[in-house]
This record gives sequence, C-alpha cells and structure tokens, in this order.
Amino acid sequence: MQIKDCPALVTGGGSGLGAATAALLASLGAKVAVVDINRDAARAQALTIGGIGIGCDVGDAASGEAAFAAARAAHGPVRILVNCAGIATPGRIVSREGPLALETFERVIRVNLTGSFNMLRLAAAEMSAQDPLDGGERGVIINTASVAAYEGQIGQPAYAASKGGIAALTLPAARELARAGIRVVAIAPGLFHTPMVEGLPSEVQASLGAGIPFPARLGRAPEYAALVEHIVRNQYLNGEVIRLDGALRMPPR
Repeated sequence: MQIKDCPALVTGGGSGLGAATAALLASLGAKVAVVDINRDAARAQALTIGGIGIGCDVGDAASGEAAFAAARAAHGPVRILVNCAGIATPGRIVSREGPLALETFERVIRVNLTGSFNMLRLAAAEMSAQDPLDGGERGVIINTASVAAYEGQIGQPAYAASKGGIAALTLPAARELARAGIRVVAIAPGLFHTPMVEGLPSEVQASLGAGIPFPARLGRAPEYAALVEHIVRNQYLNGEVIRLDGALRMPPR
C-alpha cells in the first residue's frame, strides 16, 4: 500500500518504538495521529513530525473511540494502524510476598492485549467502510508482540501471556478481515532500546546486547519502524508474526 497521504494512527507514539514509527511514517508523507496515554508526550511528538497528538487509554472502549474520531476529523478515515502501546510490569507467579496480585496481571493484559484488540476492532470497522485502494486493499493493521510470546522468562507471566495473545490473534484476525481487503501482521521484537530498557544501568544494557548473536547489540527503534514500512508496502505480507531479534532466543531468566 502506498504510504504518502495515507491517514495513520500509532499507539504508544509518544516514545520508543511508537515514536520512531510515527516519525518515519510522517517523513514518508503519511498523515499521522500520535496516540499515547501520556497526552503531553503525544502532542510533543506530533508537533515534531507535523501530525496530531491524542491522549488515549487504549484499553478503554470510549477512549479508543474518541481517539479514532479525533484522528478521522483531522485526517480522514484511518488506513494504517500500528499498535505499540504496552507495559511490562514484572512479577513472579509466587514470590516471598505470596501470589502475584491478580490486579497486576489483569492490568498488563488490559493494556497490551485488550488494548491492541480494542484499537484493531475500531480500525477494522473504519477501514471496512472505505473504498478499496489499488489491488483491493483497504488498510493495514500492525500489532506489537514480543519474543516473550515464545520464550517468556521467569517473572514475565503477565507480559508473556499478553504478547502470546497478540501472536495468536494475528492469523484469525487476518483471515476474517481478508474479505474486506485488510491485512493484519504482528512484529515480535527482541531486546530494543526503549524507555523500559534505557532505565537499566548501562552495564546491564551492554550485557543484554552482548547476548544477542548478531548484531551483538540492542535493537534500535528505527529498525522496528523500517519493518513497519516494509509491511505496509508489501501487500503479500499477511497473517504473520515476524521476529525482529538478531537471532536471540531468551533464556529462562
């Protein structure tokens, strides 16, 4: 699908992978709505790239609907959705303090999995109502899974479950939405320079990077954004979860 002049919405767009994706899409001529729970961060990034910034809780139906309405009013119906919003609250199933608080598990699922589905369903409905573009395509939806979907580590039960759900959602969503000319793809990043990782000591970051086969470093947000660009442009990519990890396979801890 052509990117120039296409309305795009990027969740988690105020920082990290989302910010890099929003910036690249804007540089390619897309009309970008930057969506983030942190409204100030969304607006700051939007100001930088020439888009609009929208505050949104992706796990809330009404908030998601409002975000799409605002983006539609500014740019027209969305053609590209990239879901990057997510959290990674750690916690063992059973620790010295007892069982993991159910609220902690539910919150991660709500943001990562329910939030991705919420925005996917709203985008799919909006895309389905539009005229098809060349080749019959109406839109592209890209979700963010993780290598934790396959090799979740000790202390990651909520995060791994949420990302595993995103991976499992990809094929049935792609199959259902195919009749409308909407593609659904997920990216499963490995260890990337994101706000979560950048909060770790530099020696820990270096150690994490050294454990990646090649290149032996943490991933860079523009590399994620570059894969988003390719997915949007390559019409034959559909129903797939693509690992972006430098051949990393996560150990148990």
